[in-house]
Amino acid sequence: MGTAERSGALGEDMTTPEAGQLAVQAPDHDIPTDEYEVREREAPSHYRPLWIEEPARRRRLPDPVRTAAVRAVLIIAVTLIQAVVAFLCTLAGSWLAFPMVLSGIASTVVATWAALDVWVTRQVWNQRNGVVSVPSSTARALRRERRKARRQARATERSQERIRRRGSAGQLSHS
Repeated sequence: MGTAERSGALGEDMTTPEAGQLAVQAPDHDIPTDEYEVREREAPSHYRPLWIEEPARRRRLPDPVRTAAVRAVLIIAVTLIQAVVAFLCTLAGSWLAFPMVLSGIASTVVATWAALDVWVTRQVWNQRNGVVSVPSSTARALRRERRKARRQARATERSQERIRRRGSAGQLSHS
C-alpha cells in the first residue's frame, strides 16, 4: 500500500487542523507522517511512557569490587542449590545424600570466603584510592601531605639553583 493509497484510505479526517499539527510534529522521521497520524489516533489519550529514566542513586562499584561481588553471588547461588539437592536426597533416602552434605559444607566455607573477599576487596580499594565524598578521608590527607612535601622540595631546589647561579658568577660567599 503506497503513500497515496494510505492517505486515501484515511478519509476526510486528514483536513482537520489536529491532523496537520500531528504531521508536523512527527518525531519518527523514518515513519511516513500519515502512518504516524494513524498511530496517534489509535493510541489512548492518557499515554505515558513505559519507564522514566532516573539518575543513579549510588555510584557504580569499582571494577575489582564488582568482580568479587559477582563471584560471591555465583558461589552462594551454587551453595544454596547444593543445600537444596542435599536436603531432597536426604528425604528420598538416596546414596547421593552423604556426598552432597559434605560438598555442601565445603561450599559453605567457600561461600563465606567469597563474601569476606568482597568486603576485603572493597576496603583495600577504598584505602588505595580514597573515598572522595567523605570529608575525613585518609587518602585526601595523604595527598595533601604529598603536595606539601613536593612544594617544599621544589622551593628547596629553586633556592639551591639560585645559589649555584650566584656561585658561577665568580662570587665567593663571604669575601
